[in-house]
Amino acid sequence: MADLTDPTSIDWRAQASSVKFPTLAFIDGRWTAAESGDTFDVVNPATGEVIAAVAAGDSADVDTAVAAARKAFDDGRWSGLSAGERGAVLNRFADLLMEHAEELALLVTLEMGKPIRDSIQVEVPGAAAVFRYYGEVIDKLPGELPPTADGSVALVRRVPLGVVGAVVPWNFPLDIAAWKVAPALAAGNTVVLKPAEESPLSALRMAQIAIDAGIPPGVLNVVTGLGATAGRALGLHPDVDCLTFTGSTEVGKKFLAYSAESNMKQVWLECGGKSPNIVFADCADLDHAAEMACFGIFGNQGEVCSANSRLLVQRDILDEFVAKVIEHAATYRPGDPLDPSSVTGAMVSHKQLDQVLSAVEGGREGGRIVLGGDRIGETGYFMEPTVIVDLPLDSPVVTEEIFGPVLVVIPFDTEDEAVALANDTPYGLAASCWTADLDRALRMSDALRAGTVSINTVDALSPGTPFGGFGASGFGSDLSVHAIDKFTGLKTTWIARG
Repeated sequence: MADLTDPTSIDWRAQASSVKFPTLAFIDGRWTAAESGDTFDVVNPATGEVIAAVAAGDSADVDTAVAAARKAFDDGRWSGLSAGERGAVLNRFADLLMEHAEELALLVTLEMGKPIRDSIQVEVPGAAAVFRYYGEVIDKLPGELPPTADGSVALVRRVPLGVVGAVVPWNFPLDIAAWKVAPALAAGNTVVLKPAEESPLSALRMAQIAIDAGIPPGVLNVVTGLGATAGRALGLHPDVDCLTFTGSTEVGKKFLAYSAESNMKQVWLECGGKSPNIVFADCADLDHAAEMACFGIFGNQGEVCSANSRLLVQRDILDEFVAKVIEHAATYRPGDPLDPSSVTGAMVSHKQLDQVLSAVEGGREGGRIVLGGDRIGETGYFMEPTVIVDLPLDSPVVTEEIFGPVLVVIPFDTEDEAVALANDTPYGLAASCWTADLDRALRMSDALRAGTVSINTVDALSPGTPFGGFGASGFGSDLSVHAIDKFTGLKTTWIARG
């Protein structure tokens, strides 16, 4: 197993030259070519080179996967196990993910451009921790015994819904897949997972490892394909009982429509964000706040739904704080993702890079770029960390999600103004606030419209805390015991005295 504490101990470039890429869908425990025979290319964002041609599944392949998942659910090979038995298997799965950490980390880095140090120290351990969390918690969730009239007893249990469709993004391809798959499996459901077309390789390998862990064939299936074909087919499928999705708000709305057009399946969405990071003049450590502000927007190349992309700074410290941000941002200049010293890597695709560059051009028109703003090199999809000031508040760069390393700085004077600016968005996923005043911290936590408010840090989360938001950021929390709610239904058994 890889030494997670020292990624420099491994020659990642040499390892990458021999890594094996899974290229077929994984259905009912078997590698399966697309029924059409079609494939799509997976590109290494660091080089622009095609590294694999993967099965391009469509509605026929989704039908096959859903049928396998339905059979596996109905015959009880997984749903019929006790919660403790399922939990033990998920714990073994977590162990095996860590045993294969080196291979999985390479797949993540090669398919989506994440620096290898993040893949080996964050992505794979994060996914394993989520499976372990649900493996350990699932047999500790009690049912209910509500009060009833004498002579009657009512038992309320949470029961699995059946077949869960999960559509996940490319920015954390293994981690967010775990956020969906782990609680769904823990509750006793079967799953059809559709990874993003940019990053299918790690999900496919994860599904194969699941078999080795003891998850029966048909319980976790992976259909690779394009969103407009495989993703749409999963959303419309009449035998999918629940659909969980992380991605853009635009696509999330499509899944709501697919549900309405088909079987009214439950749909749980975690969509976009334009998170504010608010720094008051009474912040105890401006240097640390600036360091974390950079992490909150430049980490993972800015490809984070909850990225702190709007930096609100009290005017008294504006110039000082922006200077500190620019200083710390220098450490986020991207490098070769396979170099363990690189803090950031490549944007996931040429399309994504172009979208970010286009947004920055809009910032040039109405504002002033004080750092970055350009592509780096002509090979691969690398983008400079970028800071823009003096933009009008109605600029699309201020209001729209960019999903790249672009930070907008907005000054404010009063606490009320900071709240108004922070909440002036259709999104409500996350927010951060820096202050040494506990009363202010509590007031801000109440006033900010966000699913997670991080005080004196940014974008805080753990397997045990819910992650989700309001408004255009969607609904239905990932992580924590509350995620179990999405994949279960309440069943009441009423027993009257005979």
